[in-house]
Amino acid sequence: MAPDTQEEIPKPLYSSGYTQYVLGVLVVIYVFNFIDRQILAILAPSIKLDLHLSDTEIGALSGVAFGIFYATLGIPIARLADRYSRVNIISICLVIWSLMTALSGMALQFWHLLVARIGVGIGEAGGSPPSHSLLADYFTPRKRATALGIYSLGIPVGILFGNLAGGWINEFFGWRYAFFVVGMPGVALALVLKLTVKEPPRGYSEGKKPEATGIPFTDVLKTMWSFPSFRYLSIGAGAQAFVGYGSIAWMPSFLMRTHNLSSGEVGTALGLIIGIFGGLGTFLGGFTGDRLGKRNVRWYMLIPAIGFLISVPFGIATLTADNLVLVLAFYSIPAFLVNLYAGPTFGMTQSLAPLAMRASASALLLFIINIIGLVFGPTTIGIISDLLQGSRQMNDVDSLRYAMLACNLVYLIAFLSFALASRHLKEDLARSAEMTN
Repeated sequence: MAPDTQEEIPKPLYSSGYTQYVLGVLVVIYVFNFIDRQILAILAPSIKLDLHLSDTEIGALSGVAFGIFYATLGIPIARLADRYSRVNIISICLVIWSLMTALSGMALQFWHLLVARIGVGIGEAGGSPPSHSLLADYFTPRKRATALGIYSLGIPVGILFGNLAGGWINEFFGWRYAFFVVGMPGVALALVLKLTVKEPPRGYSEGKKPEATGIPFTDVLKTMWSFPSFRYLSIGAGAQAFVGYGSIAWMPSFLMRTHNLSSGEVGTALGLIIGIFGGLGTFLGGFTGDRLGKRNVRWYMLIPAIGFLISVPFGIATLTADNLVLVLAFYSIPAFLVNLYAGPTFGMTQSLAPLAMRASASALLLFIINIIGLVFGPTTIGIISDLLQGSRQMNDVDSLRYAMLACNLVYLIAFLSFALASRHLKEDLARSAEMTN
């Protein structure tokens, strides 16, 4: 890969149709990103039984094994993406995480699966930061939150197909085949990306060029952390991820233990709820943020804040209701509300970041989100569940229920953080504009 050169930007360099195509390709890649990440949750009960694992070990596979490498390697890969072809980086990383997902199906013991999940985390670390940077160059600031909201649809749609495919393939063929089936298509998708998506000049959407490349990450950290709005939104997004990733990892097991559902039934129910309601929340968060943000930029942060606050009682109701229909109905409400944060959060991060720092700024945000959420969310629930079984002599149903209830309260931290971010956003955006000019 050679450093991209900055040339005079002929406007319009890309048609509207082509920019939408690029967005579509990146959404599909993000869908596979989350299919390959999520499928472990729906397969966890079968893997636990087959490989004789504890809740702590299952939580570690969903959290620590994947999360540490995903979070930490996102930063150096993003540094490359701020200097080299982002299309090439995403293509290579897509091949890596797809192959490692397929190899997960060959695990014979915990350590085999641990290594495979680490490989998935390494590959997926190169997915979102370069994609965020690409989309920031294809879409203007006024359309950026909407575009990144649409991109973030990969999360609920990926969870939908991960649950559906994983649940039913496991039901009929076993958990090993499920990893093979969802892993291999990513290799072909990498070819599509490489052959059809062009690398845009940096700053294209704003008609500007970065003044420098290869900025030290310490400068990126210093610049982004100097914005109070970024500090608060990153902490809030991390709190969201703590509860969200914990719920995604353990909700299938909770429903199977509590309501004796099969993996196919759980995969269908959760897949449809998260795919439909989570997808609506993800899209409307960015869309509404761009609309209301024209009048007052504080709405970019207030919309997620309100969603988190309302979600807390419905999360409690989900975990305490006895009737399955009520459980699923209650769950659909936070599935919608907590996903309102994605478009505004990622969009404002790209708008706050100077041009030459955008992939690195995205990686910094994702590092905070994933260290708090991916590393600690699923793992904490697994540890609490095992401790409750040991010290309180609870069965595995009640121990998991109380562990998830405790973590649900972390949404209150997300609410407070986004509310505080809203107070500083206007001033921080103005200061960022002065840095870029």
